[in-house]
Amino acid sequence: MSGFRRYGYAWITAAFFALTIVGHWIFGWFAYVHEQHALGQPVETSEFIIEMGRDTLENWQSEFLQLLWQVGGLAFLLFVGSPQSKEGDDRREEKLDVILHAVRGERAKDLIAALDDQYPRK
Repeated sequence: MSGFRRYGYAWITAAFFALTIVGHWIFGWFAYVHEQHALGQPVETSEFIIEMGRDTLENWQSEFLQLLWQVGGLAFLLFVGSPQSKEGDDRREEKLDVILHAVRGERAKDLIAALDDQYPRK
């Protein structure tokens, strides 16, 4: 499988990010120049970079980082197996053990032992 197809969502997200950040800075430049001319002030690139950097980081702090932590952080914690991701696992395993005992009777102990050997409980 090609790298683009395998990571297509990441590539599209990166493209959207690049387009929007470039657009943000370009339109910010036009707004800054217009504002400076309206105020009769000189257009200074260093002042624009500071202003846009502040605005960009302020926006990221209030929106992007919040969403990143809520989605990415939760997905990571579920992936590594945090206690929060295992809340229902023990109960689910016990329910399956009860079902196996009801269906297989005494043979259920052998089946559960074989499953525990093949897939150790965490």
